[in-house]
Amino acid sequence: MKIAVLGAGAVGLSIAARLSSLAEVHAVSRPQHADAVTRLGLRLTGLWGDGTYFFPCTTGLPEAEYDYILITSKATQTRDICEQFGDRFGNAAVVSIQNGIGNEEIISEYTNNVIGGMIITGFEWRGDADIQISVIGGDAQFGLFPGGCDERVTTLARLFEEAGIVATATDSIRSAIWGKTIYNAALNPLGAVMGVPYGALLNPYAWEVITDIVQEAYAVAGAEGITLEHPEADEYLDYLHNVQIPATFSHYSSMHQALSAGKRTEISFMNGALVTKGVAHSIPTPANVFITRLIRFRETMGDS
Repeated sequence: MKIAVLGAGAVGLSIAARLSSLAEVHAVSRPQHADAVTRLGLRLTGLWGDGTYFFPCTTGLPEAEYDYILITSKATQTRDICEQFGDRFGNAAVVSIQNGIGNEEIISEYTNNVIGGMIITGFEWRGDADIQISVIGGDAQFGLFPGGCDERVTTLARLFEEAGIVATATDSIRSAIWGKTIYNAALNPLGAVMGVPYGALLNPYAWEVITDIVQEAYAVAGAEGITLEHPEADEYLDYLHNVQIPATFSHYSSMHQALSAGKRTEISFMNGALVTKGVAHSIPTPANVFITRLIRFRETMGDS
């Protein structure tokens, strides 16, 4: 089996490493990471186990017929990756393993073979070829986008399982993607703006903001016809407060890491996407509007 991993940062390189013993894997990454992985191998530590993995990692994609092409980049890079590599998709199943709402829709413009993916795991750089897995917030999930399940999906989920990444196949991947997006929208930008780990967001004042964000998100999801694992906002807020935040108590959000490095965030695919869809359904989303504006303000500060 041949697998390509495009936009391979911490997420993609970690997945490529774990899959490399089971399949022929080629990762496409930034020059500094491609060079380091080629010279040193990728070192993984943490909750997926410790080890060093050697697999092809370059800045370009070799000519080949791939069974799966995994896109693991930031959502802000999805369009660019599809423009650069779309003519290479062929008959491969193209899998989005990314944050936010809208990635699969973009990929669908370039291929009909789209699989949506959802993974709630914390990946932290320790060096150009050194990554620590610090958080596992649940099983990875895969499904045909926008819905359904077939042999390609079950094979992929089984491959991840064999690689030591707990994964399941689902026929309702949109629900899983929206569920993760609401989780991210609730915690990621607020943790970034305040510069605190998720555990600090249990503070009652922060929790009031989170409650507003989640309630608005649920209103938008309902208008979109999304059936969520936790049907009511209050039920999900209880789960977020008592299960998800404690499981990621010391984790700093990906937006915090992006802002600290002076990079763009994925806010447009998280809270920003909720705002856009809210407007389409005439649903007010003031908390999501406000947090989106704060993040965009912080992004412009990084340009100065």
